[in-house]
Amino acid sequence: MELGSGFNPEFTGRENVYLNAAVLGLSKDETDRRFEEISAFADIGDFIEQPVKTYSSGMMVRLAFAVIAHVDADILVIDEALAVGDAFFTQKCMRFLRKFMEHGTVIFVSHDTGAVINLCQRAIWLENGSLKCEGNPKEVAQRYLAEICDSENVVSEPLPEAREEKSRFHVDEFRDMRLNFINSTQFRNDIELFSFSPEATSFGKGSGSIVSVRMVDEGQRPLSWIVGGEKVGLVITAQASKEMINPIIGFLVNDRLGQHLFGDNTVNFSNQAGAIVQPGQKFEAEFEFRMPILPSGNYSITAALAEGTQMEHIQHHWIHDALLFKSHSSSVSTGLVGVPMQNIRVRNI
Repeated sequence: MELGSGFNPEFTGRENVYLNAAVLGLSKDETDRRFEEISAFADIGDFIEQPVKTYSSGMMVRLAFAVIAHVDADILVIDEALAVGDAFFTQKCMRFLRKFMEHGTVIFVSHDTGAVINLCQRAIWLENGSLKCEGNPKEVAQRYLAEICDSENVVSEPLPEAREEKSRFHVDEFRDMRLNFINSTQFRNDIELFSFSPEATSFGKGSGSIVSVRMVDEGQRPLSWIVGGEKVGLVITAQASKEMINPIIGFLVNDRLGQHLFGDNTVNFSNQAGAIVQPGQKFEAEFEFRMPILPSGNYSITAALAEGTQMEHIQHHWIHDALLFKSHSSSVSTGLVGVPMQNIRVRNI
């Protein structure tokens, strides 16, 4: 049933918990036993004793979601419920849903493709009440993004956020103090690189295209293996088929589920505003960084060529899985990536 079904705006949060739980099939004794857990999950403090009509929309969702999280359900239908509320509550809900999916079924309705990819095993794209596409969440999200771009002429997903001009700050070069030791053990993060795939799924307006994506060392030599934590260069080569003004090259590194781990683009690194590339001309961008230490598994790089500004741009070539790579071993114990540490200290205080 819809979140908040049966809520009476004149009743307090406590009274509405009992009312809503009864609507959802819990007895008063069952609700008594679970009330403290429901209250803790909602985390609205003393407002639990205030009339619901004084709640914000986010507080209402918190309380309603807290109730359904403690009902003995086999199936949960979540329709954009996580769009309201702060980041802490959203993460709490996502943890609950993952736990629930160990024994139950979740039907998750959302326009947030990142959340769908992260949470779901199967995706269905509905448009005007009809089935548009179904299958692997990553593939469905890619098709959705491509169609939005094609219909609006502007990519709906923002380009990876570009940094400020290099001259505005100084970066101290450092190396993780543990790498020399780790790299002499079986935990060295060996990453195997595969060849650029020009036939990978892509979309765009076509005034230019990505013709090469490769990793290189400091001597510009192409790499087939790299080690996590070491410095690398990512070189993306593009070619214009029509005149392009203010071309932008960008990339995203994704895990096997299609979740974006990190990325960047050249929008703030162009030679000058109003840069023009002539038809047939090739140009490239190189991004230098220390490769994060990656958990074992498969990864990919999405490369993109656009024209315009960070906020308003035409996507000419967005190529999914342009470069595949595989992490064979890792020292990462938790998280999506391991960030090289400049120093780690333990001391008495």
